[in-house]
Amino acid sequence: MANLYRVTPFMHVPDFEKAVWFFTEVLGFTLYFRTSNYAYVQREQAAFRLLENAGDDGAPPGNRRFCYYVDVEDVEAIAEELKPRAHLLNDGDIHGPVDQIYGQRELMVVAPDGNLLVFGQDISKR
Repeated sequence: MANLYRVTPFMHVPDFEKAVWFFTEVLGFTLYFRTSNYAYVQREQAAFRLLENAGDDGAPPGNRRFCYYVDVEDVEAIAEELKPRAHLLNDGDIHGPVDQIYGQRELMVVAPDGNLLVFGQDISKR
């Protein structure tokens, strides 16, 4: 029996409220736990721990590089689900789905702080 079942990366964010909003209202994650500067959000088996950093411990701004990759069974379903909420983001903050040369079909979404979340599907499963 497998023992490991989920990775929950910490996303250090400069604007905690905006990050919680982005995950819950835009991406459809459920907020399971929250304090004044920490939240645990989950959707199916994908989860993130959001931690606000400020001052000298501030989070560096996102750089639009691949930071968070979520493997999915149906990337088109995620894209369709985001369409009615795309207006909540800036132009260009959603890219794809697009087939990549390394065998993944990917949907890229830029978070309000500039971090890049990628939802990817193995092309051979289409």
